[in-house]
Amino acid sequence: MGAQGNTTIDFGAFPGASDASATITGQAGIVAGSAVEAWLRGEASADHSSDEHLVETIKVIAMNIVAGTGFTIKAVNTGQLNEPDEPFKGKTLATSAAIAAQIEGQPWQRQTRGGIGTRLYGVWNVSWVWN
Repeated sequence: MGAQGNTTIDFGAFPGASDASATITGQAGIVAGSAVEAWLRGEASADHSSDEHLVETIKVIAMNIVAGTGFTIKAVNTGQLNEPDEPFKGKTLATSAAIAAQIEGQPWQRQTRGGIGTRLYGVWNVSWVWN
């Protein structure tokens, strides 16, 4: 006979991380060949609504079974969107106005920001089952 339960995964405070995990223990009957599944549970968490649980691009996998103990749940953001790489409009790192003007005239040397993607933040609800 298997077991089932609920847990949370935490990607951390904003801006978060691209992956998170939770360890499930106390599963005395689990064996190396047990079938284990995990998925996002469509219920609001402390950080996200039930609708966010429905539409977010999170892949949840149960893995690393330890017989007589438990397993690990891993979650990764599968989204491929990145922030656009935009010219930096803040204070320049150049040490003089002449150098700053020279950098601005060379597109391959312009300071940019953005390009960051695939990160999530906060706590998400996960359900699991094994048999």
